[in-house]
Amino acid sequence: MTERSFPLPSQIEAVDGAEGWEAMYPYFTRFQPEDDQRFWFYNSMHFPEVVPAFDGLTSEIPYTAIGANTARLFSFPTTMGIEYRIVNGRVYITANPVLDEAEQGKRFADFQERAGHYYDNWDRLYGEWQQRIEALIAEIEAVEVPELGDLDPIEVVTSGRGFASNHFLRENFHRCIDLYSKMWHHHTEFLMLGYGAYVVFFEFCKQAFPEMGDQMVARMVAGMDVTMYRPDDELKKLAALAVDLDLSDLFVEGSDPAKVLAALGERGDAGARWLAALEAAKDPWFNVSVGDGFYHHHLSWADDLTVPFAALPRYVEQIAAGEDLTRPTERLAEERDRIADEYRALLDSDEEKGAFDQMLGLCRQVFPYIESHKFYCEHWFTTRFFQKIRAFGTLLADRGVLREADDVFHLRHVEVEDALADVMLAWASGGTELGARHWQPIVARRKQIVEALSGWSPPPALGAVPEALNDPAVKMLWGITQETVETWLGGEDDDESTVRGYAASPGVVEGVARVLLNVNDIGQIREGEVLVCPVTAPSWGPVFGKIAAAVSDIGGTMSHAAIVAREYGMPAVVGTGMATTRIKTGDRVRVDGDRGIVTVLS
Repeated sequence: MTERSFPLPSQIEAVDGAEGWEAMYPYFTRFQPEDDQRFWFYNSMHFPEVVPAFDGLTSEIPYTAIGANTARLFSFPTTMGIEYRIVNGRVYITANPVLDEAEQGKRFADFQERAGHYYDNWDRLYGEWQQRIEALIAEIEAVEVPELGDLDPIEVVTSGRGFASNHFLRENFHRCIDLYSKMWHHHTEFLMLGYGAYVVFFEFCKQAFPEMGDQMVARMVAGMDVTMYRPDDELKKLAALAVDLDLSDLFVEGSDPAKVLAALGERGDAGARWLAALEAAKDPWFNVSVGDGFYHHHLSWADDLTVPFAALPRYVEQIAAGEDLTRPTERLAEERDRIADEYRALLDSDEEKGAFDQMLGLCRQVFPYIESHKFYCEHWFTTRFFQKIRAFGTLLADRGVLREADDVFHLRHVEVEDALADVMLAWASGGTELGARHWQPIVARRKQIVEALSGWSPPPALGAVPEALNDPAVKMLWGITQETVETWLGGEDDDESTVRGYAASPGVVEGVARVLLNVNDIGQIREGEVLVCPVTAPSWGPVFGKIAAAVSDIGGTMSHAAIVAREYGMPAVVGTGMATTRIKTGDRVRVDGDRGIVTVLS
């Protein structure tokens, strides 16, 4: 360790008005005295906001699954899992590396056998994964919150079922949590292997071609058709249908979705046909969160039509003008092959060329999963999961335990179980639930805590700075390198008008900035603006069609922001660390996606 350091976890001061925040999370999420000796970074990619009490599950369960797959199932040679802590409502993480070379060698032998089985049988196993995850989604969709009437239906008696309906309160709530855990194990089953294949190819390229930029490596696997883009494709179909049915006049930028739907209802058969097509597209393709699936309040398109209806006016206008809205997949595929051929020709031996071909082939084979899984896991399944938990909240509100359904998300999942037990007992005894006087003050206080914590600016990292920070996976996904840390520490001498990051997608454009700190405000983005945000989500694809460029605080060359930008052929700079603090909405900026530089012009 060097003497330079970010604030130590033990030095983080309490936030006024947020006293008692620790009770919102399990004891094992709190920083321990020994944690001062380790380096932690703020996982703003996945958790850019304060985490409400229930949503603490979206860090706890994913990290149990990620570590289990890397450390215990596939035996990755150089890493175990990820540890996380929460301070002032923000999630910090650190990886546990395997440093002993003998242990690395032992783990590598196991990794070759276990990961090799998946790589050798990827297509078959991926097909089976697809069936498993769709079955899991069907299971979460089938979960019901029982109705508790004066008497159970007579069929409960005549069928000889043997237990009353209040039993299902606990069983079905547990079912939701258990299915969410299983989903995350399936989520990371292929994901870490996919990233692993890319990291190996990336390291090979950087060694064989020292002058090659990170973006160039990434472009060799671009131009893939993945499921995560299907929701945007469905929107384009709806836009085309609006043009065909002469409904274009209803889709105007800034229109309220509810008013557009009402107007469509008054347009006779044409309006009815469009509305029917909308309903058909919603299931499953509108089950995409405006965030990345980690917060209950990042609603899906199905729950809030703001994002899709913000994109429709432009799509309608373009289709009416005869423009082709297909992504430049074919051009990107031709470009990736050209780049690969040019670099392959620079290799000296047939052995090196064979290794290059094998690694690149594997990357292209596994890459579709890296993006496609997000639709099924973080979006479709998680949308249904939060909807089911909200339904339990509705029951608790109807029974007087909570004031409103969404208050359930200000309770930890073990506390929700207590509240449900209160309902089970009251229904069984003919008494009254006691939860109102217990839970409602707790919920009210936690809302105040979340509000107070929202004003805290979390340090980008905590603890002493390591001598070297060059983990390829951390660099690839989060964009965190030694240079990033130097910038965080104030080592950069750029003036305030310059922001540097990763050159994620090529091209140079100028435009007016739109700084977006809350994902639910995404409908504010206007045509031709430069989006500046902490991190983007794959479900923002429709918005990518109307912006000139994207700039993010967090992310590496294989982050979702970078991948989506390349697939849409749009300049992007990611991993800037500070774009949202240096750039203001209305600033005119130049985004250089070739060099990774953003300049504030005026």
